[in-house]
Amino acid sequence: MKMISVTINDVTLEVQENTTILQAAKKAGFSIPTLCYHEDLKPTSACGICVVEVEGSPTPKRSCSTPVWEGMKVKTNTKHLRELRKSLLELILADHDVSCPTCVANGKCELQSLAYTMNIDTTKITPLLQRREVDYSSYSIVRDPNKCINCGRCIQVCSELQTVNALTFSGRGFDSVVDTAFNLGMSNSVCVNCGQCTVYCPTGALREKDDTDFVWEALMDEKKHVIVQEAPSIRASLGEEFGMEFAEINIGKMYAALKRLGFNAIFDTNFSADLTIIEEGTEVINRILNNGKLPCITSCSPGWIKFMETFFPDLACNVSTAKSPQQMMGALAKTYYAQKQGIDPANIVSVSIMPCTAKKFESKRSEHSDSGYNDVDYVLTTREFIRMLKEAGINLKDLPEEEPFYAMSEHTGAGTIFGATGGVMEAALRSVYFLTSGKNLEDVEIKAVRGLKGIKEAEVDIPLKKEVADKVGADTFKAKVAVAHGLGNARKLMEKIQEQIKETGKSEYTFVEIMACPGGCVGGGGQPFGNSMAMRARRGESLYNDDRKLKHRQSHENDSVWQLYKDFIGEPGSEKAHKLLHTHYYERDQFKGQVVEEIKCKHS
Repeated sequence: MKMISVTINDVTLEVQENTTILQAAKKAGFSIPTLCYHEDLKPTSACGICVVEVEGSPTPKRSCSTPVWEGMKVKTNTKHLRELRKSLLELILADHDVSCPTCVANGKCELQSLAYTMNIDTTKITPLLQRREVDYSSYSIVRDPNKCINCGRCIQVCSELQTVNALTFSGRGFDSVVDTAFNLGMSNSVCVNCGQCTVYCPTGALREKDDTDFVWEALMDEKKHVIVQEAPSIRASLGEEFGMEFAEINIGKMYAALKRLGFNAIFDTNFSADLTIIEEGTEVINRILNNGKLPCITSCSPGWIKFMETFFPDLACNVSTAKSPQQMMGALAKTYYAQKQGIDPANIVSVSIMPCTAKKFESKRSEHSDSGYNDVDYVLTTREFIRMLKEAGINLKDLPEEEPFYAMSEHTGAGTIFGATGGVMEAALRSVYFLTSGKNLEDVEIKAVRGLKGIKEAEVDIPLKKEVADKVGADTFKAKVAVAHGLGNARKLMEKIQEQIKETGKSEYTFVEIMACPGGCVGGGGQPFGNSMAMRARRGESLYNDDRKLKHRQSHENDSVWQLYKDFIGEPGSEKAHKLLHTHYYERDQFKGQVVEEIKCKHS
């Protein structure tokens, strides 16, 4: 790459050709204020806050999108620039709901931070805001146009990163606002509830629908038995808000915090992640042995499931029927746990803490009531859980390490890595290898499916035990697998599979993992604000590190899971397992995302 010389505020340095002024200034040690810019997204130059002066240019340049050239001389902090940036920021604030103390983004809001840094006095700004109706229609996401600054990040993420296209600009000029098609609300759009818009929104104009009051009410009701489960990935992000080292994992402190909130029983979704692997692994093997639909595609990401139902219903019968770990645990809490403890399931309130806004929608799906009740009553995002801890005066960092209350918390490293992209695939291969060969992998770390590459592929040779080999007619089985994270990548992979099936009648893949959120659950739409890809990578690596520390790293080594089968379910894939732990899917229209009809599949 060609190197060129530029001067930023009298500091001369060499940078690669095509470097932007913003990037060059950072390398020179100068920070240029930005608002619409995000390191994960293509610059749109929407806000103009990042303007700089370039020698020889009659007008300021937007540094986020302007590449440097040989000999360029830039000033980033002049009187004219400061006045121009302040004017732009004051115009934005004049049309903004400045209710910072009660906003969920308070302390994390990029507009708030910028206003403070630039010494803006909001009391001197004449309000121009014409209040618009807040959209509460979705189970998962609230859209507040009064906090929107029209940066366009959410539209960019939804359209380019996720390829869902649920959001668009409505109106023109000063009346322009982010909206859904025909202003029908989030619930009447193709929104898949992934929440990536909430993660990238700089102001809190898009946020999760808050369920904390309902959970508080349940916890305060002495007649209710309130149980809680926590997803693998929240343990990699929870400590960030309490002064702990970034991505530090300490599940003992998490359990202690849950006890202090008053939950009657603490489960761990890692347990049901191990259970999911046994059910899903059994399903994959049965499809291979009985000429079933391949590839088998994972089903634990609810954003992906709604995306599939909307855009790829023809592949629904390739998707595993196994419920997500959240929903498996919910069904078991009001059946197996209720029976063992002698508790009326009508008095059990099932709460889950997830990194994912789509889990809120998943818990409300009508088919998830196989326990005879709503299997999961309330879903809290990581952000909501953090707010509850702070409201209760609980500082995670100061807590001792404690154990959970009940056996449905034992887990292996395979359950832990569910939170990172490729983790479900790796966990599944570890146990499918054992279930088909009768022996464990020598090295359980399948690194080909790790990392942040959009689509990853791997081939695994699996030796077969005699009874399986006799049925297949071979001593080994070559499994080709693929992993995609982020729905834009999922779309590319699904279109490839569609084309293969169209041309040859089958796909080259045996097993496919899809995660709706880039980076996997560590980058979920309910994780703490300020969630860049670099941060997601570090959280994912912390889960792999935790996996390495555990004695048991493969789901089939979880004795509590096998005890569950012995006591209650019978065998993997049994009739009772299918009633409680498996589900079905629907076709949805591509305009409003509403159900058209149930998809009937014949599975081997």
